Amino acid sequence: MVQMITEMLRAEGHEVFPFTNGSAALAGLESTAPELVITDLYLEKARTYGLEVLQKARTLEPPALVIMITAFGTIETAVEAMKKGAYDYLEKPFKLEELRLCVQRALSYNQALSENVFLRKQLKQKYQFSQIIGNASKMQEVFRMIERVADTDSTILVLGESGTGKELVARALHFNSRRQLAPFIPINCSALPENLLESELFGHRKGAFTGAINDKKGLFLEADGGTIFLDEVASMSPMLQSRLLRVLQDKEVRRVGDNTPVYVDVRVLAATNEPLEDRIAAGTFREDLYYRLNVISIALPPLRDRGEDIPLLVSHFLKPKCHARTGLPFRVTRQVMEALHLHPWPGNVRELENAIERACALSESHVLELGDFPPVLQRYADRVTALREIDPQVNNAPAKPAASGLGLGSEGASGLPGRNSAGALPPDSLRTFLREQEGVYINRVLAQTGGDKEKTASLLGISLATLYRKLADEEGC
Repeated sequence: MVQMITEMLRAEGHEVFPFTNGSAALAGLESTAPELVITDLYLEKARTYGLEVLQKARTLEPPALVIMITAFGTIETAVEAMKKGAYDYLEKPFKLEELRLCVQRALSYNQALSENVFLRKQLKQKYQFSQIIGNASKMQEVFRMIERVADTDSTILVLGESGTGKELVARALHFNSRRQLAPFIPINCSALPENLLESELFGHRKGAFTGAINDKKGLFLEADGGTIFLDEVASMSPMLQSRLLRVLQDKEVRRVGDNTPVYVDVRVLAATNEPLEDRIAAGTFREDLYYRLNVISIALPPLRDRGEDIPLLVSHFLKPKCHARTGLPFRVTRQVMEALHLHPWPGNVRELENAIERACALSESHVLELGDFPPVLQRYADRVTALREIDPQVNNAPAKPAASGLGLGSEGASGLPGRNSAGALPPDSLRTFLREQEGVYINRVLAQTGGDKEKTASLLGISLATLYRKLADEEGC
């Protein structure tokens, strides 16, 4: 029997390690680390040998699948073997084709299981906290909050403008919690009309309405044991808000057309790009639902409020890309970096990512020029040129990469020499250092324009009121 099965499996292209007694098989399990074990339940008239092989195979890392074979097949022995972890059970006499199909199913199942484990590890790695880019103080506050609340079951409201990464934060919360092996179900509440959204969220019974030809579970039931992410929750109708409130209060879902509620264990994460307080004041959002959703809030800052993160984000988006013709990694010029700092980024990080994607697709070399970027950024060319005429340090050379991302060598993001370039000690506070450099630069531009504050504000890309305030702050210091 051993020889027949061995020859059949080797003919199928498998590597096979045959054993003819239980003690040798037990010793050989660790040295061979098989993917699949085929064993008789009775070895040398000792029933325990077959079960010992099964148990030992399931303790390997990764566990081996086991197909049990016996001539004394009864329901009791089959159930016992399956309870101890056997993948399948064959009774002698059996046809070789039956065994061949059983082996194929087992190996296919094992491959799918391995791929699932790998993909989950990849997902967890992709949505680790370190994958959310940002060194700005406001982003550091976000990271600390995520770490503190990720492994709780508290409902969390993620606040931020469109494109700030609200879903990325929601995924990080899920994949760093004890629910990580359960489903993460996202849905954009503004993408569907009220009746379809109700059916998507809560499900329906067959015949509940025209077109309901089958039962539908709904996303809350699909996410049972895991997390549901309700993006743009402010767009929900009053009726759906009432139903959502019921789910949050009672942990029960009632499908459309069904009278029986079903208990669900789901963590709810919600997001909005507009203040819910304004919606409450306007009477379009339930105040009691707001307090149910806003157990913990995480506010994501817009990109314009964390300009120091732009070089890091550019480096992150460029890292996996190379020029198609030269194979060289992409870099940006200092002129581009100046323009990126001048732009207010109404679309936030998503807009920056799309701008980088476009530039990489259109660039004729691995050095990205301002002309490769969207027209909305190219309009800053004249302003950057004017700044370069005032300060020759702002040149068009490629920015030098640094260990922390796409750095600018010994110069700051604006092209100004850092304090260390003069040989002085590092500043006590980055904020103090930046304020000092900003004052130096403003005074330099002011001197070049002959004291014309309107022209100075125009060249700096700020309002006249902001210029006066900065000058006043400098005098106060």
